[in-house]
Amino acid sequence: MKITVNGTATEVRAETLAAVLDELGYGDARVATALNEDFVPATTRGETTLSPGDRVEIVAPRQGG
Repeated sequence: MKITVNGTATEVRAETLAAVLDELGYGDARVATALNEDFVPATTRGETTLSPGDRVEIVAPRQGG
């Protein structure tokens, strides 16, 4: 299905947010996620299903100061 990830149209096979993270290579990385502008906690990613056209944001922490 086609979704938007961080502003880029992306074709994925996965149906849940957790599976999309795996498919896109994030694996067990510590990231924050949002689906259609709503924050999704890590504990609910496995049960958060995606639909064509959904917008996913994935944010990884950065070091700096």
